Amino acid sequence: MKVMGLLILYEFYERHSGCVAQIHAWIAEAKEAEWATPNGIKTRYPKASFLPDNRVIFNIKGNSYRLATKVYYERQIIIVERIGTHAEYNRWRF
Repeated sequence: MKVMGLLILYEFYERHSGCVAQIHAWIAEAKEAEWATPNGIKTRYPKASFLPDNRVIFNIKGNSYRLATKVYYERQIIIVERIGTHAEYNRWRF
C-alpha cells in the first residue's frame, strides 16, 4: 500500500522516542501489504479497531499508542490521520 501522512509519524516519534522501532516496523509492513478488505488487516493485526468510513485504529507498542488511519482498499492507499498516546486517543472524536 502507499502510506501517506508519514510526517505525522516522524514528528510524533521525535517526541516519543520509545516507539521509533515499532512505528518503523508498522510503516514497512503497511508499505508491503496489499490489503483488499478489513479482513486482510485483521489477519495481521487482530487487535486493530475498525470504525465507519474505512477508518482503522492500530495499536502501537502494546497499545501504548494508537494510530488512526483511513484506508482506501481499492486504491491501495492508507492515510495516517493522527497518532497519540492511549490517554490522548480516549479524547479523540471521530
